[in-house]
Amino acid sequence: MTDPRIRKIVIVGGGTAGWMAAAAFAKVLASDYAIRLIESEEIGTVGVGEATVPHLKLFNNLLEIDEIEFIRQVQGTFKLGIQFNDWSRPGDSYMHGFGTIGHDVSLLPFHQFWIKAAQLGFAAEIGAYSLNTLAAHHGKFMASATDVPATSPLANIAYAYHFDAGRYARYLRGYAEKRGVMRTEGKIAQTALRAHDGFVEAVVLESGERIEGDLFIDCSGFRGLLIEQALHTGYHDFTHWLPCDRALAVPCEKVGPPTPYTRSTARRAGWQWRIPLQHRTGNGYVYSSAHVGDDEAAATLLESLDGRALGDPRLLRFTTGMRRKFWNRNVVALGLASGFMEPLESTSIYLVQSGIARLLSLFPQRDFSPVLIDRYNAQSSFEFERIRDFLILHYHATQRDDTPFWNYCRTMPIPEQLADNIRLFRDSGRFFRHAEEMFAATSWVQVMIGQGIMPRAYHPLVDQMPDRDLRQFVAGVGKVVASCVEAMPPHQAFIDRHCAVAAT
Repeated sequence: MTDPRIRKIVIVGGGTAGWMAAAAFAKVLASDYAIRLIESEEIGTVGVGEATVPHLKLFNNLLEIDEIEFIRQVQGTFKLGIQFNDWSRPGDSYMHGFGTIGHDVSLLPFHQFWIKAAQLGFAAEIGAYSLNTLAAHHGKFMASATDVPATSPLANIAYAYHFDAGRYARYLRGYAEKRGVMRTEGKIAQTALRAHDGFVEAVVLESGERIEGDLFIDCSGFRGLLIEQALHTGYHDFTHWLPCDRALAVPCEKVGPPTPYTRSTARRAGWQWRIPLQHRTGNGYVYSSAHVGDDEAAATLLESLDGRALGDPRLLRFTTGMRRKFWNRNVVALGLASGFMEPLESTSIYLVQSGIARLLSLFPQRDFSPVLIDRYNAQSSFEFERIRDFLILHYHATQRDDTPFWNYCRTMPIPEQLADNIRLFRDSGRFFRHAEEMFAATSWVQVMIGQGIMPRAYHPLVDQMPDRDLRQFVAGVGKVVASCVEAMPPHQAFIDRHCAVAAT
């Protein structure tokens, strides 16, 4: 009988997506599979993704990567959340902190008690009850403590990383090649399809070399060399909800200690990111070309940098959206080849990680069961759509009416699922998260409140706690969080002690 198992996996494209896939396959699939990655130094990669979400720790743990070595290799710093400035209206600021808020009671999340306390006038801003938010504001950071009670906020600190994406890709390349992944330098000139079913049979390099495979992973970036150019899969365009279609990126000199958070500042036609690394600061302006020209956007970016620019701004053009199929025949698209969600909540690397995990869970044989493919595509589409809605929330829930861009975002029709979630939260502070979606309920709660969506009421079970007890409960939670933050070291001090990169 013919062996039904997949034996040859070909990854088209390197960068973060390609080498994440190669490293994960090398670790999980081991030597039972021949894994080959094709990339061209001439083509290069986008390489500006520098901020992540806490899920990446799970990926690095799967690879059994030592965190301290990793941070040093990628010139990394730590990230407790994202600060949003001027989004609800000019002058406003809030933090989307990772992790939990306060202390839940029975079946009720803490924010339900906070709503009543705020209505009665004895609650601070909700960020005062989040360890991550308060620590970020004070420039503090530490990893989870092992010498405190399990109930302490210090026992389970959620954090992510800021790092140099190019260095991360190179680090994973070394990891993968040590485990048998074969790298081929070259440009693909042709994709050969099987005549009887249209599956990809091989790719042919400009050198004439023909590379055959059973399963192909398209990590070729926006081009979608296999998923789109060869298989014509199609694309769902989200631009009518997320109108930014360009970004300018430029690093600048580091000035002062790195903040343990990413900063997002709303501009007149989009927003600007600031991501501190150990050796420099990453910056960029994501904007709508229909509302501001490239030259004006570049001037806005350059005049608002912390330090001296380390080069000219690099222009990226994109269309926010997703492929109609992420897995088509024997091709699975990862990274920018699968779609693009603008970097507002640092989801790009997470979507690569999620796609890899989903593929390993639904890993096929050579018959490529449509049942597996359909489930992969359904779950991937659902995840993209929920992230899309979370990003739309930032733009749409605003009081800004000072520019045509913000007027459009504030008044545009939005997906019905998002509109329903906003109505539910505004009614009584409730939110229900689906198991497969990325962002936790606490993320939605913080952004809704931060963007000015305040619930009119709260869960009636909150009234089972007398007002005097409620005041003591809320104050106690705030006191515990503040004392924990007081005990944390400064972010720079933690880096200096554990993972600083020697100056060169």
